[in-house]
Order: sequence, then C-alpha cells, then structure tokens
Amino acid sequence: MRKIAIYGKGGIGKSTTTQNTVAGLAEMGKKVMVVGCDPKADSTRLLLGGLAQKSVLDTLREEGEDVDLDDIRKVGFGGTLCVESGGPEPGVGCAGRGIITSINLLESLGAYDESEGLDYVFYDVLGDVVCGGFAMPIREGKAREIYIVCSGEMMAMYAANNICKGVRKFAEAGGVRLGGLICNSRKVENEEELIKAFAKKLGTQMIYFLPRDNMVQKAEINRKTVIDYDPNCEMAQHYRNLAKAIDENDMFVIPQPMHTDELEKLLMEYGILD
Repeated sequence: MRKIAIYGKGGIGKSTTTQNTVAGLAEMGKKVMVVGCDPKADSTRLLLGGLAQKSVLDTLREEGEDVDLDDIRKVGFGGTLCVESGGPEPGVGCAGRGIITSINLLESLGAYDESEGLDYVFYDVLGDVVCGGFAMPIREGKAREIYIVCSGEMMAMYAANNICKGVRKFAEAGGVRLGGLICNSRKVENEEELIKAFAKKLGTQMIYFLPRDNMVQKAEINRKTVIDYDPNCEMAQHYRNLAKAIDENDMFVIPQPMHTDELEKLLMEYGILD
C-alpha cells in the first residue's frame, strides 16, 4: 500500500488535482482511499458526485466514540473510499487536531488493514506545513510519499519551497520522501521551463504539467471529476497521464530547499520578478 500526501499553497488546486488523479488510478483498477485533511471537508465531493459527507469530527460529536467505518467512510467514483476529517467549530480549537483524530480512528477501525486491499491512500492536506496537525502525515510517517502542487506564480513557489523544508525536517525520522512537483498551470510566462528548473534546484522532478483548461471548472460545476464528466476530453487524458506517472514513479528524494534569495534569483531569471 502506498501512502501519499498532497501539499501546496492554499487555492492552488490540491483537492481538484488529488480527486482527478485518484479517478485516474481508480479507472486503472487501483483501490484508493482518500482522507480529506481540510476543515472545509471538500476533498472528496467530486468523487462523491457533490454529496455532502459527514466528517469524522462531526460524527464523533454527534454519535460519540462508538462508530463504525461505514459511519465515516463513503464509496465514491470507481469504488474509491472517501473520508473527511473535518474541523472544530469556527474560531474554536485547532483544525489540525481533526487530522490527528481521524487518522488515529481510521487505524483503530482497521481501515489500513491488509484485508481492505488498498493500493493507495491519499491525504489531501490543507495549505502549507504550518503546524503540527497539518504536518502529521509526514511527521509520523503516515504518508511515505509527498507530491507538491504548485504553479509558476511566486507565492505558489514560495509555499512549495517551504513545504520542502518540512519534508526535509521529517525525512530522516519518518522516512518520508518527495516524489515530485505537479505543476497546475496558471499560464505564467515560461511556466513549464520555470518549474522544471525549480524542481532541479530542489533535487526532484516535475512529475507532470497540467495545462489550464476550462473543462476542469465545467466538471466541478457538475460536481464530478473530469474523467467522470467527460472521459474522452483532452484534460481527462492529462489526469490519466498524471495517475500513470505517479503509479510508475521511482524517484523519491530528500529535497534541498532553496534560500529565499536564491529562489528570487530564479524567478527573476525567468521574468517573474523584475
């Protein structure tokens, strides 16, 4: 079983990328569980056709500790298993605690047991590695592979570099490794070349370049992954290619984060900063 965490700057398209990639893996016949680690609990809605799913924390608050796997895990597109960690009431408590509680509960209920037959577990993690809760998938070795969704935008690259610092910090203790960067294009000038150069500086690879395509938004409006909404479109094939690239990936590294001035020099070199 491969355990993968998807990180990246808030709003970069982590959840969309994760769900569409998982749809590609499911289409390949892989059995995948997705654990949403965002308090908004929207990491699985495209796989579930937009159906509202009660989060782990909401279930525990309403039903107490006596819960079954079926109470917190729903079946989505292609037989994917979907879990949402959820979070505390707005303004109360630490959202990262939801991740810790969810993963511990899933473990105690046997969600990761060999009998489940899982090929992959994906953790869709909120934003940057900024606190212990959100760093849990890499801090405690729950995820062994990290992929960072980024773009050629300055702040997306700053966030990716910062996440690499977190991966490096926990790599030796937890055995986690970086599998590569996924460029979710924003049509920045020289974007593909920039992210390839950025990946090389970090000691990793740009595992895939996802072009900007309105089909992604159309599918989201219809509460579906692109592969489910229009399986024959060009963007569906891109997600299949990304799924295949991850499935066949054998390049896992401890990243070498860049100093800020070095990163800014790279951005200037490619015309992002004047």
